[in-house]
Amino acid sequence: MWGVLMVLQIAIWGTLLYFAMYSISPIAMWINRVLQAFSIVVALYVLGKNDLNPAYKMSWLILMMVFSTLGGVFYVLFGDRKLGPAGRKKIRNFKDRFLLGRVVLPRQNEDVKAELKEASPSLFRQSEYISGIGNCELWKNTRYEYFRLGEFAYTRLVDELKKAEKFILFEFFIYDKGEVWDEILGILKEKAASGVEVRLMYDDMGSINTLPKNYYKHLEAMGIHAVAFNPVRAHLNPRLNFRDHRKIVVIDGNVAFTGGINMADEYVNRKIRFGHWKDCTLFLEGDAVWNFTRMFLQLWTFSTGEILPPQRYVPTKSCPEAEGFVQIYGDSPLDNYNVGESIYMQIINNAKRYVWITTPYLILDNEMITALTLAAQSGVDVRIITPHIPDKKLVFEVTRSNYNALLENGVRIFEYMPGFIHSKLFVSDDEVATVATTNMDYRSFYLHFECGAVFFKSPICTEIHDDIADIMSVSREIYVHKASRFKRFRRAVLKAFAPLF
Repeated sequence: MWGVLMVLQIAIWGTLLYFAMYSISPIAMWINRVLQAFSIVVALYVLGKNDLNPAYKMSWLILMMVFSTLGGVFYVLFGDRKLGPAGRKKIRNFKDRFLLGRVVLPRQNEDVKAELKEASPSLFRQSEYISGIGNCELWKNTRYEYFRLGEFAYTRLVDELKKAEKFILFEFFIYDKGEVWDEILGILKEKAASGVEVRLMYDDMGSINTLPKNYYKHLEAMGIHAVAFNPVRAHLNPRLNFRDHRKIVVIDGNVAFTGGINMADEYVNRKIRFGHWKDCTLFLEGDAVWNFTRMFLQLWTFSTGEILPPQRYVPTKSCPEAEGFVQIYGDSPLDNYNVGESIYMQIINNAKRYVWITTPYLILDNEMITALTLAAQSGVDVRIITPHIPDKKLVFEVTRSNYNALLENGVRIFEYMPGFIHSKLFVSDDEVATVATTNMDYRSFYLHFECGAVFFKSPICTEIHDDIADIMSVSREIYVHKASRFKRFRRAVLKAFAPLF
């Protein structure tokens, strides 16, 4: 949907500029030359930018080559990800609130870091990246439950919501009317009426086809504090691409949920759209929950300007003892750090025996392809599972266009035959694993707010390994992916412009 809207924006502005230029035909030739020269200058500017991914640069350079007259104007209108003064001020406030929460509320025990460093210097370095760049602490006293299917997680979510006494923080990309959302909304409404503070965020673009306009007003009438993240406006701007793709539920500061599922029936297989929907969810209880609480409060302040006192959301129960280490992380398009992709890359680069991956989309930049193939060429067992039944056919074409480059270099690829796999999982060497909202595509890596949890030396690594092994047992391994010349050409075109959509 967001890609279609961006194309529409470009088409509208291109048409207006074209007619504006040729309506004054005596000087049209000179205007054309000036615009072409401007496109060349913009192309050189794009080439020189160090904070842009090479694939993103290439897509815009191709666009400027094809539309030499208006390509530079298109980039200025839609391609530059910089925010204006008001946006930069919001980012500063966003970071200030982040640091305030870090100082005032639950703080990491330094002994936990020392323990991980002694257990594994390699894993400790990965953790230090998340701490330094992502500003997220390493925790130990956190109990987890891993749900292999959305329907299992949904049952637990309903039970936990009914226990809420103080507050509920609720953040999802998609909400859709049906059995799931109707039941959850009923619980949230009941809790709000009983005095529990309920705050809810939804992505306006993610739910554009499933919720009525200004749905937050409907929620507020029920006593639920609600906000639509980055509302879709009538005016045209590149910030339309910045979306909130996170899935977070925090209850009383004590327990949290995250993973792949959204608030819609297909995620728990109550509605069948693309075969069997395979998704996973993570339940956490203990110290690490605070990072999800803080993440929600930061984005709430960024979206609404309302400053919520962090002290109001501290945990109310003691932290349980648990085996292993966990580190929560968030990713944002408002800085130059691609935390989600970097965590994936670190897991791949540090793998010694195996790295197994599940992802609904496989739209890779050159850096990720290099990391995957280098690991496989070095004797690491690299396996990737993608859907067999796609939810977006054009995106699936781009996913399959990456198969041969990986297969030829020893990466094994499987397609989940029962339907659509939406889980975003990495596990390596029985030592490190991540459950996240981040897909392996440009949009998740560079344009979305995302989140996830990394586990070190935790029993969950075995659980995720076994889950992926079971997935592979009902999947078809791809050995050579053949396609007609026309299909290869179509995929090449889609791949060239994939970073823009």
